[in-house]
Parts: sequence; structure tokens; C-alpha cells
Amino acid sequence: MTTECSTARLEFAGLRRQRVVGRFDGGELGSDGGGLLLRELALRTGLFRRLSACFRDHRDPRRTQHALEVLLAARVLGLALGYEDLNDHDTLRQSRLWSLLCGAAGRGRRRASWASWPPGKSTLNRLELTGAALGPGERCKKIVADTARLDALLADLFLDWHGAQPERIVLDVDATDDPLHGRQEGRFFHGYCRSYCYLPLYIFCGQQLLGARLRTADRDAAEGTVQELERIAGRIRERWPGVEIRLRGDSGFCREELLAWCEAQGVEHVLGIAQNARLKRSLAPAMERARQACERTGQAARVFQDFRYRTLDSWSRERRLIGKAEHLPRGASPRFVVTSLGAGRMAARTLYEQVYCARGDMENRIKEQQLALFADRTSAHTMRANQLRLYFASFAYALLELLRRRGLRGTRLARAPCGTIRLQLLKIGVRIRVSARAVRLSFDEGFPEAGLFGQVLARLQSLPLRC
Repeated sequence: MTTECSTARLEFAGLRRQRVVGRFDGGELGSDGGGLLLRELALRTGLFRRLSACFRDHRDPRRTQHALEVLLAARVLGLALGYEDLNDHDTLRQSRLWSLLCGAAGRGRRRASWASWPPGKSTLNRLELTGAALGPGERCKKIVADTARLDALLADLFLDWHGAQPERIVLDVDATDDPLHGRQEGRFFHGYCRSYCYLPLYIFCGQQLLGARLRTADRDAAEGTVQELERIAGRIRERWPGVEIRLRGDSGFCREELLAWCEAQGVEHVLGIAQNARLKRSLAPAMERARQACERTGQAARVFQDFRYRTLDSWSRERRLIGKAEHLPRGASPRFVVTSLGAGRMAARTLYEQVYCARGDMENRIKEQQLALFADRTSAHTMRANQLRLYFASFAYALLELLRRRGLRGTRLARAPCGTIRLQLLKIGVRIRVSARAVRLSFDEGFPEAGLFGQVLARLQSLPLRC
């Protein structure tokens, strides 16, 4: 409900002998001036044009007000700029700055002549709720997402934006919980997470996202991982035939199906493995040496052991294991890793500390997805609609990550999380004025990152225009 109040004059606490008075008469202002950097990047990569090709638009062109690219730009840029709710778009669509960002802006000096305004919450809601096929007599929900194409586009963006073919890439897989607070389709109580939730699967290469699959929580964390990796690895090798692929994951992904697939496909793997009584007995001598060293120095001590191991019945073959025998002042902390890398290629300590432990950074990328880009805002009733929301958050992340990698390289924000980039670079006050010949933007003179803003824009404008 809109609050009714007097906007004639606002009185604030005075400053010594001076009155402090405000009015809502500053003209058309916006707080998303930095979103123009995202617009520039999207135009130069053709992101929204490529994203629109992943949908089938069954609307009658004669009765269509909002182009599909405008709908997708509004949703993705809204998430990137911090607007998680579709309700926000009913206010955003009244801004000419937002029209400019989404590509809906037209010409003319008067507000009424500025072509079609961006979509509101109802239009975007229909986009998300459209099913896999149009029902008979469907009048409103007519834009159908092709999930196979959306999956492929995420991998293609990684390949297109990566640059030259590398010698090796490392894929990190992990699952996380997405708590549910309603009766969404597929809700299930997860005993470990202690909540009703979904269990999405993420696949990253460094900071770049290659796959995001929404799943119900009534399954093993590794279920479906082979199918996702088959699709992604196949696309990577089609573009980069000679690249070496290495897979990392925690003990939740140490399953025979995944291990055997990696070995059959020539994919190196470094995966955690849950400890058990047999593994602890094998590591006992190393644990004793670590305990003695810890008691002698009062500091944490690590001893690594390299050995061969095979489960009693679940594994098809013997494999190399690395045991980390660590003893802390508070007690023992053993860990185990299974790998396809031979002992001659990499020592046990190096493999554990420099290769396996580096996978922990992926959890920060998942936090960016969920906390900064609202990938956990899965409050729609159907799994399909919530998967589409996850896609939108994923493409918003891909856009911000490219801005970080291409525009912010070598700056103090080069490794900043998406939320920090949004707060310090994209949330800028701007006044917009429209004439017959130009759209003039006046940014805040006191913006502390004005120099960085100009530097980033210059870098982005060096990219070829592909809109």
C-alpha cells in the first residue's frame, strides 16, 4: 500500500542557525547509474540477444508491447542491481534510466512519448510461470524456456569469454541447500540441513559458472552429476580438443559412478572420501607421529601418507588415496582424498594442500549466487519456475563476473564479491535528462570511484559490439 504524505516541504533538524529543508523536486534521479556499465557489457557481448534465443515466443507480434530481449534484460539486470522481488519492477518501470538500461527507451522529450516502458511484475511473472508446453487456449503465458539451450548457453559463455584455450581447466562441483518456506513442488525435509529445501548442484571453473541445476533434496548429493559433467565436458572438448580436465569435489561426490566415468573419459579427479574404520587404521602410524609432534611443539602438526585402497564392495578397482594425519591441540583431525593422479606426478602434501583445499573457494562463489544474486529466491510453486529463477540469477552472476574479470582486472575490486561491486561501483546517483538529440546523465560529483568508473568503461568499450 502506498503511503500518503505531504511532499510540499520536509523539515529536518537544523544545522546551527540554518534550517534544513527538503523537497521531492530534484527532477528524475536514479540510484543505478552504474548499471550502464552492465548495459555496455551486455551490448558488447550480445548476452540478451543470445539469451532470447533460448526461449520460444508464441505471442502475436501485433499485440506485443515488450520485446523478449527487454523482458530478459529487466529480470537479469534487476537481480544484478539488487532487486530480488518482481514487485520492485512496478516502480522501476516508471524510470527512464531503467528504460535505458533494459533497452526499452524510445525518443522524444515528453515522458509519454518514450516508447514502451519496461515490463512490470505481472508481465515478468507470466514469463517465469510458463510451462514446458502451451496449454490449449492459453492466453497469457506464451514464452516457453528451452532449458537445454539455457544449459548450453552457460557453458558457451564460459568458452567464449575465457579467451585462448588453456592447457588445463579445473571443474569444481558442489551441492548446497536452498531452504523452502512454503509448499513448493518437490519440497523435502533434509535431515542433514534440518529444513525443507531444494538441493541445487553447481559447477564452476575458477570464478566462472558453467552449470546450475535445481534438484529436490530427496536424493544423494552426487546424483545427476555424471549427466551434467557429460554435457559440459563434451561441449568443452568440442571447442578445446586437447584441454586437460580436472574434477574436484568433497566426499559427497566420491561415488563409483563418478569415479569410473572420470577414468573412462580421461578426466583427472581429486575427491574427498569419508573416513571409516579401515582408513583410520591405515593412517594410525602417521596419526601417532603427528600427535607426538603436536605435543612437542604445542602447534598443529601434519603428516601425509600415500597408499592404495579399495572398498569392500562398492568400488570396481583399487585407487590412490592421500591420508592427512593432522593433530591439533584440541585433538585429531584426519582427512582422506582419492585421486587419479599418480604419485610420480604430484606429492601427497602438494596434492592435498594446493590442489584439493583450493576447492573451498567455490563455496564463496555459491554464497555470491545465493546472498548477492538471490539464487535461493525459489518461492514459485513449480520446480520449472524456480529453475528459471536460478537461470536468471546465474546469468546475472555471469555478467557481473565478466565485469570483474574484464573491467576490474588489476584494480582494488578485481577480487571483490558481487555484492561489493554493486555497492561501490554500480549504485551511483544520477540525474537523467532527455532531449530530442541526446540522453544526458549527470552523475554525483562526489562519487569516490569516478576515476575507476571511467577506466572500466574504457576497457569495456574496447570489446567489439555484438548487440
